[in-house]
Amino acid sequence: MALSKPDVRNTAQHYLVCGTDDCDRNCQFYCNPCHRLMCEQCRDEHLKSPETKYHEVVPFNQRKRKLPVEKCKIHPSKEVDILCKECNAHLCSKCCTLQDHKGHTFVDLETIYDNNCQTCQDRIHQIEQYFLPTSHNLQKETKDDTTDMKKIFDGIRECLKEEATSLKSLVDSMTSENIDRVNKMEESLMESLKGQNKTYADYISYLNELIKKFYGYLSTSKLQNNPLISSSIISEALRIQTIPETFRPVPPVFTAGHFNRNDVAKLFGSVNVPSITSEARKIKPMETRDAQSNPSDKQKKQEIKKKTSATKVREFKVQGVDSAIWHLSLDKSGKLWVSNMETSIVQTDLQGNQLQQIQTCGGFGYHTVTRNGELIYADIRRKVINKITQGKKVTEFIRTGNWKPCSIYSSHINGNILVGMKDKDFTKVIRYNTTGKEIQTIQYDNKGSELYEYPNYITENINGDICASDSHKHAVVVVTESGQYRFSYKGRESDFTPYGVCTDILGQILVCDTSKNMVHLIDQNGQFLNLLFKHQVVCPHSMCVDDENNVYVSQFDSNVLVFKYLQ
Repeated sequence: MALSKPDVRNTAQHYLVCGTDDCDRNCQFYCNPCHRLMCEQCRDEHLKSPETKYHEVVPFNQRKRKLPVEKCKIHPSKEVDILCKECNAHLCSKCCTLQDHKGHTFVDLETIYDNNCQTCQDRIHQIEQYFLPTSHNLQKETKDDTTDMKKIFDGIRECLKEEATSLKSLVDSMTSENIDRVNKMEESLMESLKGQNKTYADYISYLNELIKKFYGYLSTSKLQNNPLISSSIISEALRIQTIPETFRPVPPVFTAGHFNRNDVAKLFGSVNVPSITSEARKIKPMETRDAQSNPSDKQKKQEIKKKTSATKVREFKVQGVDSAIWHLSLDKSGKLWVSNMETSIVQTDLQGNQLQQIQTCGGFGYHTVTRNGELIYADIRRKVINKITQGKKVTEFIRTGNWKPCSIYSSHINGNILVGMKDKDFTKVIRYNTTGKEIQTIQYDNKGSELYEYPNYITENINGDICASDSHKHAVVVVTESGQYRFSYKGRESDFTPYGVCTDILGQILVCDTSKNMVHLIDQNGQFLNLLFKHQVVCPHSMCVDDENNVYVSQFDSNVLVFKYLQ
C-alpha cells in the first residue's frame, strides 16, 4: 500500500483522497512517519501491521510538514534529518555516532521545520488578517480626511466670498490675498495627506511582497539557506516592519471680522491653522488568536458541555397517528409536525395532543417548518410542494416537473428551501429561494459521479453544509453551501442504514441508524464522535433538536422520545 498521491493543502473546499493505492475513500488521517494520507479503514490496517503499529497517525489537519529531502555530504546514502544544537549543524543519523558530536544534544530537524512552518503560516495569517486590513483602513481614513478637508476649505472660501460681496470693491484686493493664503494652506495640507497616502500604499505593497516572500519560504525544497530551518535567523527572516505612524491634519478655522470703510484690513478677518497638536491616527492593536475567534463559538464552548451519556427527558404518544412516525418537524412555538408513511401530517403539542391534521400522500423527510412558522410539505404523487401559513391556508408553492420530491428542509440561515428529488434515472438536490425560484442544482461530485441515489432526509449545518441521508447509498452525503463535495459518512460497520438526520448548536451531525437501533454522532468534518441512545430507542426514523438542546426522536411506533445529551 504505497503512497501514490501528492500532499495537498487542507481547505474546506478541497476533496482529500486516501493515499493508498486503489482506495478512493476520503482522507481523514495522516501518518507522520510515512507522510501518507489515510482513510479510517486504511489507518486501522496501518496500525495493525507489526512494522507500523507504533507510527504516529493523527487527524489530517494536525499533520507534520515533510522535511525537504537533502542527502548527507558525509554519508550520501543517508538523508539529513537531525540538528546538533552545540554545532548548529545538520546531520544524518550516522553522523550522530561520529566522535565530533559525542555527548552533544540532537534535535529532530523535521520538528523544527514543522514548528517554523507553522510560525511562517502564523505570520501570513497576521498579515492577511491584521496588517493588510488595518493598513487599508488607515489608507481609507486618509482619503476620508482628504474629502473632509476639501469640504472645510470649500466652506472657508464661501465665507470669504460672502465677506467680499459685502465689502464689494473696497475689499477686492484683501479678498484676493486671503484666498491666495487659503490656497497655499490647502496645498500644504493636501501635499501632506498625499504623502501619508503614499506611505500606506508603499507599506501595503511591502506587505504583499512579504507574503510572497514567506510563501516562498514554505515552498522551497532545499535546506541550504532555508530560513525556516535555521533557528538563528528565523526571527529576522520573518520580521514584519511596524505600521508607519502618521498624523491627522488640523484644519484651519475662519474667523469672521467686523469691518467698516476705515478699517477694512482689521475687520475682514483671517484664516489660520489652530495652534494645537495634530492627533495621531489610531492603529488598532493586533488581537490574539483567542480574541479573533467567533464570539458565538466561544460562548458555545463556555456554555455547552457534552455529556458522557444521553438522558431521557420524557416520552409521549401522538394522537391521530396509528403507525410508525417517519418524520418530525419542530416549529418555534414549541409544536411538532409528525408524519407516517401513509396519508397524513399531524400537528401536536409536546404532550401528544393533536392540534390539526393534513391529508397528503406520505413519504420520508417530506416536510419542514420555515423561520416564519409556515409548514412546507411535498406532495410526492402530484410532484408539487405546498405551503401552509399559520392561518391554516394551503397554497401551491413549487412545481417540480417530472422530478419526485423525496425530502425537504427550510434553511434557518437564509430561509432557502433545500429539496432532494429523483426522476427515473437521476437524483439531485435543488435550492429554492423564499419565493420558490430555483437558484442552485447539486448533482455531481468533483469527479462527475452522481452524489445521490435516494436522499430520504436532508438538513443544513451551522456552517452552511448540506447533509443528505441516502439509505440507498448507505451514507450521509455532505456538500458545502456552494455544492462542493466534502465527504460521505458510511457508519462504523457494515449494514449502516441512515434515515433521519439533523445538526445541533455545535455543528455536530446526528444520524438515525435504523438497523442498529442507535444514533451516530459525528463532527462537521465527518469524524465519528459517539453512539447515542443505545438500548433506548428501537428503529429510530427521524430527529430534530430544539433551542434547549433537547433531541426529539421518533421510532417504530407512534411515540416520540425526548433526550438531553448536551448541557
